[in-house]
Amino acid sequence: MEFLSTKSKFIPNYKCNDQTSTVAIIGGPRSRTCLNMATSLCNYKFPQITYGSVPLMNDEIAALFVKWMFPVEMHQFKGILHLLLHFGWTWVGKVCFVEEDKERFIQNSLSMFTEKGICFDFIESIPQIMYGNEVGEMVDEADKLYKVIMRSTVVAVILNAEITGLVALRLMIYALDSDTIPKQRSTKIWIMTAQMEFTSLLVQRELPIDFLHGALSFAIQSKELTGFQEFVQKRNPNLENEDGFIRDFWKDAFECSFSSDIRDGDSERTCTGKEKLETLSQSIFEMSMTGHSYSIYNAVYAVAHSLRQLYSSKIKYDQRVDKRKWKLFFQSQWELHYFLQQLSFNNTAGEHISFGSNGELITGFDISNWLTFQNKSFLRVKVGKVESMATPGGLLTISTKDIIWPHRFQQTLPLSICNEKCPLGYSKIKVEGKLSCCYDCRRCAEGKISDQMDLDDCVACPEDQYPSKDQDSCLQKIVIYLSYQEPMGSSLAIIAIFFSVMSALVLGIFIKHQDTPIVRANNRNLTYILLISLLLSFLCTLLFIGQPDQVKCLMRQTAFGIMFSIALSCILGKTTIVVLAFMATKPGSKMRKWLGKGPAISIVLCCSLVQFSICVVWLAISPPFPSSDLYSMAEEIVLQCNEGSTTMFYTVLGFLGFLTAVSFTVAFLARNLPDSFNEAKFITFSMLVFCSVWILFVPTYLSTKGKYMVAVEIFSILASAVGLLVCIFFPKCYIIILRPALNTKEQLTKK
Repeated sequence: MEFLSTKSKFIPNYKCNDQTSTVAIIGGPRSRTCLNMATSLCNYKFPQITYGSVPLMNDEIAALFVKWMFPVEMHQFKGILHLLLHFGWTWVGKVCFVEEDKERFIQNSLSMFTEKGICFDFIESIPQIMYGNEVGEMVDEADKLYKVIMRSTVVAVILNAEITGLVALRLMIYALDSDTIPKQRSTKIWIMTAQMEFTSLLVQRELPIDFLHGALSFAIQSKELTGFQEFVQKRNPNLENEDGFIRDFWKDAFECSFSSDIRDGDSERTCTGKEKLETLSQSIFEMSMTGHSYSIYNAVYAVAHSLRQLYSSKIKYDQRVDKRKWKLFFQSQWELHYFLQQLSFNNTAGEHISFGSNGELITGFDISNWLTFQNKSFLRVKVGKVESMATPGGLLTISTKDIIWPHRFQQTLPLSICNEKCPLGYSKIKVEGKLSCCYDCRRCAEGKISDQMDLDDCVACPEDQYPSKDQDSCLQKIVIYLSYQEPMGSSLAIIAIFFSVMSALVLGIFIKHQDTPIVRANNRNLTYILLISLLLSFLCTLLFIGQPDQVKCLMRQTAFGIMFSIALSCILGKTTIVVLAFMATKPGSKMRKWLGKGPAISIVLCCSLVQFSICVVWLAISPPFPSSDLYSMAEEIVLQCNEGSTTMFYTVLGFLGFLTAVSFTVAFLARNLPDSFNEAKFITFSMLVFCSVWILFVPTYLSTKGKYMVAVEIFSILASAVGLLVCIFFPKCYIIILRPALNTKEQLTKK
């Protein structure tokens, strides 16, 4: 009102005989007051600089004439968001100074926090001070707010208030303390915005301030100003040039009265003016420059620099300014606005000062950690900062190890979360009706892991790894195959070599006694071919042992198929010759012409050629190749041979099955033919063993995995080949070696 009126006469728009030269106004920290001032003073084109927060101004004209020694509000909230994310605090509360701040936060900034997974248990505003009959209502609202804050499980509470916010909070905490609230919940970590400063009412000086221990506060970035301490120490209320505020402050700070103010001896203590400010507790007066003081300092110099530029511009255009024109010069306040907008200078601390496009100060924030002591003093230690111009990843810098937390946490990082984090091996599951920060935990599904706490969902291990027992990490799968080094592989190899040697010995015995009747009966050439095929069948099992490679995979199944085809066709040929021989003994039989080597060799060649052709086609269109089975075994990678064309593989097995069935049928029909050396009986029994082995092979093979599948196939090959060798040839070897008397033509034709 003084700006718009004659001095000492509050009559707006009547400013007469006023010798003052007000060119700009520096407003206080209360945003509502600044908004009201801006609305009134913009009509007179007064440039205004305020060091409070930057609210939204509905009046665009008024906004043009207001500069803020404070960054845009969103920048500070981004810093708070990064601070919460840095500490992993996802479950927080927020207390605003007025209802308008609460609504503005919900409308403009809340979504920014929720997108990053931050949930608010409460967003409340401090009750406004009321008088008279409304005091009771104010106390009830304060009690409700206190219980909401203290009963909440949140640890981190954002206090977005102005300069007197701590006054209300301090009164509320100690006036409304309740025994019904658990002590562990009453310990909060307050995150205070830069609009706040610590200030005490006279009645609060004896109240403890330990609730602020471990708090974190934002403040406008500042530097130490040379000479500030000396300036403060020289303040003296007795000097005539000091304004009246110093005397009022002095009386309040030192709880004394000046002699000129004393009436009827009503003062217990007299102010001398020689009291030392540094003797006051910090809770009464801080000797260091606060963020608000630094903003006022920069605001004054911003006006000074703008005036100098305005003066220089007038000189430049030959508009000489002498003493007579000073008054007129200073009445051109609207001209100063332009230079304030373009302002850019370095203050005496070397910090660059400039304004953004919306009149806000371009600067960052310092983050301080509060330490309180029993004598009601405190210390603010700088532990981090929020840069003004930085990428999102470099916006926040903070030293966690330098932070002192409230005593209850015993210097461990406090957790401000809705519930305990899901441990390793578990993932989060949404709880219906609750915020996203409140969830349950469930065990990872089989085959998945959770290697971090609080994962939204478990993840599958890479193909070459498998989950650990606790499903908290992936372990490398072991590469396995049936090797010669392990007992099972070496045992099968020894068995295969042993029976291949036995086959060679039997072959040697038969060659040595090739002229004896028992060897010459039933086509000795087929006998030699059969023994050689059995010998090679035993040896081909060695292709199944060891690490699979291209050669082994190509030869493994084809060698097995061809060798067994030759063996089975020899057995079919020998059985067919027995049948034809007895049919030829009948009088007038025409079967005599079919006796001899020709039919038997033809059977062997035809059957072997068919199987050989099938294998050639298989190798030509889709040959087997080495591969890795990553899925059959949970903890192992099985090196194996992929059969290529499954159709051709089963065709080979099908043809073997066909030869087996025909040979078994013919041998079974010829089993009772009269002959001392009739092989049909032995062949029938050997084929029965052969069929039994391969019938049992199918379910056993399908029920095993990994290298054991290979072992089952090797065992089946060995068992079926051993059955043929033992059942057909061991009886003959017994006669040849141990009962040579039976190896005569008379014995052969006795029946």
